[in-house]
Amino acid sequence: MHIAEGILPLTWAAANTAVALPFVLKGARDIKARAEAEPGVKPLMGLMGAAVFVVSALPIPVPISGTCSHPTGIGMAAILLKPLPAATITGVVLLFQALLMAHGGLTTWGANVFNMGVIGAFAGYGAFAALRRLGLPLWAGAAAAGALADLATYGGAALTLALALHGEQSVWTVWLAIFAAFMPTQVPLAFLEAAVTAGMVNFVVSRRPDIAARMGLAMWPRKEEVPGVA
Repeated sequence: MHIAEGILPLTWAAANTAVALPFVLKGARDIKARAEAEPGVKPLMGLMGAAVFVVSALPIPVPISGTCSHPTGIGMAAILLKPLPAATITGVVLLFQALLMAHGGLTTWGANVFNMGVIGAFAGYGAFAALRRLGLPLWAGAAAAGALADLATYGGAALTLALALHGEQSVWTVWLAIFAAFMPTQVPLAFLEAAVTAGMVNFVVSRRPDIAARMGLAMWPRKEEVPGVA
């Protein structure tokens, strides 16, 4: 997903940054407000930042696309923190990866943040919320969030590259070729993210139901069932 430095024309890189930045800034305000209201969630925010950093720093190069394939962890972060804070965490993670590991780039930071932290986070959280409203188990919603966030991130990265680099070919043709190039590695990784996300969310709910309720995990557990939660 990390689009490398120099792949995007500067005008496209700047446009992506302009689109991504409001999500990152709003998420930062949400994080600050939540940390002030609920200091107990700070360790969870730190844990999610570390998790996203580690799992997204394991690149598998995709030869024809100028980018790489890897798990994201963004579905899990979106469920536990909500999408906008997840976008901010993604922004911080990708900045450090670009500066310290040459993973991604500074000019492509906005594109990478938008694809993973916005498209991925909102797609994953949307799947989770929809399945929970339909009455499916928590693990099913979390698994769907992990898988869909992963695949949506790569669909977004493929579209970013296709829009910027399609030349004389149609955007659809280039998008399909790039997205298909991701699939041999990304489909197995999506299944892995589904399992990890379901396991992590179930772990938080079973071990710390008070935190789970405060984080707004839809319909489970109900607040009146959690000691100390009004």
